[in-house]
Amino acid sequence: MNPILIFDLDGTLIDSAQDLHAAACRLLEGEGLSALPLETIRSFIGNGIPTLVDRIIDATGLQTRDRTRLISSFLEDYQAHATDLTAPYPDVEATLNHLLQSGHTLAICTNKPQRPAEKIIEDLGLSRYFQGLVGGDSLTERKPDPAGLHYLQSSLGGGPVVYVGDSEVDAETAVNAGMPFALFTEGYRKRPISEIPHAVSFSSFKDLPALAQNLLSAPA
Repeated sequence: MNPILIFDLDGTLIDSAQDLHAAACRLLEGEGLSALPLETIRSFIGNGIPTLVDRIIDATGLQTRDRTRLISSFLEDYQAHATDLTAPYPDVEATLNHLLQSGHTLAICTNKPQRPAEKIIEDLGLSRYFQGLVGGDSLTERKPDPAGLHYLQSSLGGGPVVYVGDSEVDAETAVNAGMPFALFTEGYRKRPISEIPHAVSFSSFKDLPALAQNLLSAPA
């Protein structure tokens, strides 16, 4: 059984905050409202686009308007511009290639809807590294429910797993799944590193292969 590394997407493999912020600005402009700062939108990321839009609604007084319409409008616009400003974090592609060549199976578990997630990794040239992807709308449950991690582990051969993410939601998902968690510290976490459960943390993707190997070879 090949060892498996499952990655979160936003804030872990890719820095998508600027494109999400731009989509939020366009949504608010269309509703006749002023934009929210980038850091505000960054703080809203992590639980999927419906939750992101809910937080925008709460922050701007849009509660009287049709939530379903706002989510649909945001998603349609975002999908058209999802890689205008988005890019992988430094050394992501080289690290993925190294892991793949070293015999690891790679997958993604994200709360972003599956189709936009697939399009983003395709447009950024990353799709060839991954053998599976579970989005926020792929299963009946989404993170922090562990169903996505368990589904990917099972479908990819049942090997040992390390989950790699950047946020409190990712840490909770790994705990719920009973899997070791590698925390990327340069993403969208909202609390100090010391307050987020993790087996290892890293700020450079160059360090991930050695850290993952230690976790995968450790006794269960």
